[in-house]
Amino acid sequence: MINILIVVGVFLGMEAVTWLTHKYVMHGFLWSMHQDHHDHRLHEGEMEKNDAFFIIFALPSMALIFLGTIYGVPFCWQIGLGVAIYGLAYFFVHDIFIHQRIKLFRNSNNPYFRALRRAHKVHHKRIDKQEGECFGMLMVPLKYFKKEFSSESA
Repeated sequence: MINILIVVGVFLGMEAVTWLTHKYVMHGFLWSMHQDHHDHRLHEGEMEKNDAFFIIFALPSMALIFLGTIYGVPFCWQIGLGVAIYGLAYFFVHDIFIHQRIKLFRNSNNPYFRALRRAHKVHHKRIDKQEGECFGMLMVPLKYFKKEFSSESA
C-alpha cells in the first residue's frame, strides 16, 4: 500500500514541479529552448527545440527506477514511476489533447477538458516569456471552470 501511495503522491506533486519548472526554467533561463513552442514561426516541421524537455525530464525518472530496481535504493522506483506516469499523462494531455499533434479527442464537451484547453490557449496568447499565466498542466485555475460551467448551463 505504501508503494501505491508514494507513486500517487509523486504524480500529484509533479503538478507543482511542472508549474515551477515551466514558469521559472522554461520561461526563464531556458526560454531559448521553449520559445519555439510559443512562436511556431521559429521552427519547421513537427519537432520543436522544446521537445528536448521530454528527455531532460525522462532521465531522472529512468535513473530513479534503475536505482530502485537494480540497487534496491528505498523508494526510488516508486518515485521514478510516479514521475514517469506524470510524463505519460503530460504527453497525452499536452501533446495529443491540447496541441493535437496526433488528431484524437478533438471534440470534447466535458467542462474540465474545455477549461483545460481554454487555460492553455490563454497561456499561449503571448509569444514572449513575460507576463504569462496557467503554467501547470492538470490543475486548471477556477476562473476557467466557472466560464465552462456557466456556459454549459446557459
